[in-house]
Amino acid sequence: MRDTILFGDCRETLKEFDEKARMCVTSPPYYGLRDYGGEENQIGQEQTPEEYIDEMVSVFRLVRDCLTDDGTLWLNIGDSYYNYRKDGCIPKQTFSKNRQDLPITTPRRSNKLQGYKDKDLIGIPWMLAFALRKDGWYLRQDIIWHKPNPMPESVRDRCTKSHEYIFLLSKNKNYYYDNEAIKEPAKDWGTRDRTNGKYHNEGTGLSPHTGLTKSYPTKNKRSVWSVTKKPYKGAHFATFPPELIEPCVKAGSQEGDIVLDPFMGSGTTATVAKSLNRDYIGCELHEEYGTLIQKRIQDYVPLNKVSQEPSINILDII
Repeated sequence: MRDTILFGDCRETLKEFDEKARMCVTSPPYYGLRDYGGEENQIGQEQTPEEYIDEMVSVFRLVRDCLTDDGTLWLNIGDSYYNYRKDGCIPKQTFSKNRQDLPITTPRRSNKLQGYKDKDLIGIPWMLAFALRKDGWYLRQDIIWHKPNPMPESVRDRCTKSHEYIFLLSKNKNYYYDNEAIKEPAKDWGTRDRTNGKYHNEGTGLSPHTGLTKSYPTKNKRSVWSVTKKPYKGAHFATFPPELIEPCVKAGSQEGDIVLDPFMGSGTTATVAKSLNRDYIGCELHEEYGTLIQKRIQDYVPLNKVSQEPSINILDII
């Protein structure tokens, strides 16, 4: 079942998995922001944030069953603002195959929600993170995806939003995490050397930290990741930058492991997995993305790393 795309609703296709993935990297549809093609009961089209969170918890409960005991979930999720429309009109939600980013304000809704005021930040990421923790996941870290080129906003009563969250969750208390694989280069302060009664850095002229006795070429990766958004022609509405996914895959799996993505979209997770000598299994609602995903993998990954074309298993959408 490795290197396989299962077409259909992930709430059904996840039940078809017959292998265990080492990790899951994914970005589900955001609440109320996008119509992905008119199917009924789409994830993200729920009437309330609470209903959306409940649906997400159910999906990731299935994901947890698909992971090895030491598996992890790396979940990218964005937030949005509440909009209420008194006239009862609900405009069509954005549906464009050429749009590469998402708005951060939900379309105005006629159903006024208890506990939410117009212009409120809903807080979807943390609502979901806490709900997953309550459902049994270990909430290990919040990572900030800083976007140097955020989507422009015309707002004048708050800052332009330029970040999203990536949550690291684990199936169990002990889990696989390769810290060395994603360490960052460290500034070389040199070694400690005392000359004329003063400590200084060899070759730099800079003062070292107190007590420094040796140089460290790397440091632990920090929790703010600055990654520029990059459009992919003809792609799914919003695409992961591969550079955002690479450290997740490197830290959460080894070569030969399976990487799972239940919301495959344009196939960034699969593409990065193959480039790093991992295999993938993914779910995608729309069958027409199969050709796009296959082409993207072949364009991005060196030929010697692609053992075969993606296996396309089609399940009926339920």
